[in-house]
Amino acid sequence: MNSETTITDLKERTLQGYRITKDEALMLSNIHDKEALYQAAGELRDAMTGTYFDTCSIINARSKKCSEDCKWCAQSTLYDTGVDAYELIDEKECLEMAKRNAAHGINKFSFVTSGRALSDKNIDILCGYYERIRKQVPIKLCASMGLLTKEQLLKLKKVGIMRYHCNLETSRNHFPNVCTTHTFDEKIATIHAVQEAGMEVCSGGIIGMGETMEDRIDMVLTLRELNVKSIPVNILNPVPGTPLEGTPPLTDEDILTTIAVFRFIHPDAYFRFAGGKTLITHIEEKAIKAGINSSIMGGMLTMAGTEIEKDVEKINKLGYVLDDKAEITPFWR
Repeated sequence: MNSETTITDLKERTLQGYRITKDEALMLSNIHDKEALYQAAGELRDAMTGTYFDTCSIINARSKKCSEDCKWCAQSTLYDTGVDAYELIDEKECLEMAKRNAAHGINKFSFVTSGRALSDKNIDILCGYYERIRKQVPIKLCASMGLLTKEQLLKLKKVGIMRYHCNLETSRNHFPNVCTTHTFDEKIATIHAVQEAGMEVCSGGIIGMGETMEDRIDMVLTLRELNVKSIPVNILNPVPGTPLEGTPPLTDEDILTTIAVFRFIHPDAYFRFAGGKTLITHIEEKAIKAGINSSIMGGMLTMAGTEIEKDVEKINKLGYVLDDKAEITPFWR
C-alpha cells in the first residue's frame, strides 16, 4: 500500500467514525508525501466542521507575579524577561477591548491571569467585570485563571463563562522537563473540575519545546480521551531570559505535519492558532488548509499578535466564515 492509499484509507475510515491509533498517527507523521497529508487533513476538517472558523481574543488580566517555573513563560518571577507586573487590569480597558473585538465579529473574549491560581478576592473582582461586559457587549465569555477549585469555577459559570482554558502544554512524559512546580495530573484534575462545573474546556499545548512528535501525538490523544474540542496550538517563540531562550525554531514542514496529524487524531475538534502565530504568517494559509479552523485574534498576552482586520480578510478569502450559524453547527451548540 503506497502513502497516498494509506492516507485516503485512514481519511475515509475516520469520516466513518474510526479513531486512529497512536501507531497510525506516527505513521502519518513520517509519510513522504506531505502535500497529500495536508490536503487530506483539510478535507477531514471541512467534512467534520464545515465552513465555520471559530475566533476568540484574550487580555492579560494579571501580569507577571507567577511563582511557577514553566520554562517557556515570560510571566514567571523566576526569570528576568522585562514583562510589566500588575495585579489586575483596569476594568475600563477590558470593556473597551471586548467592544472592539465584538465589533470585528470575534466570537469569544477571555481574561487570562498569571499565577498558579487566581485568588478568591481577584476572582470576585473579575466576576464583576464579566457581569458588566455581558450586559453591554454581544460576545461570549471565557476564562484562563490557573488551577482553580470546582467552587471557584462555579463562580465563573454563574456569571456566564462558557469555556475555561487550561493547557496540558505537552505530553505526560515530557511535562516534567518543562515544568516542575505543578504536575500534569493537576492539569487533568482542573479539566475534570471544569467539566463537572458545566463549562466547556479549551486545552492544548506548545510545540517546539524539545518534545518529540510522539509527545505531541500523546498530548492530543489525551485531549481526545478528555473530549476536549477547543485545542490551541502554540508554537514556541523563545523569550529572552527564560530557560528555553535560544531554542532552535521548528521547520515549516514540522509545523504543518503536526497540524495535519492532529486533525486526523481529533477530526471534529477546533484546532486554534495561538502563541507563536506571528512566526508562521508565511505559511498561515497553508496551515489553515492543513487543518486549522480557529484562532486567537489580536494580541497574545505579553507578545504582539496579528492585525484582526487582515486575519478576518484572510479567513473569508479562504471560504470560511466567523458566523457560528455556518454550514455545520459548532460542537457546543
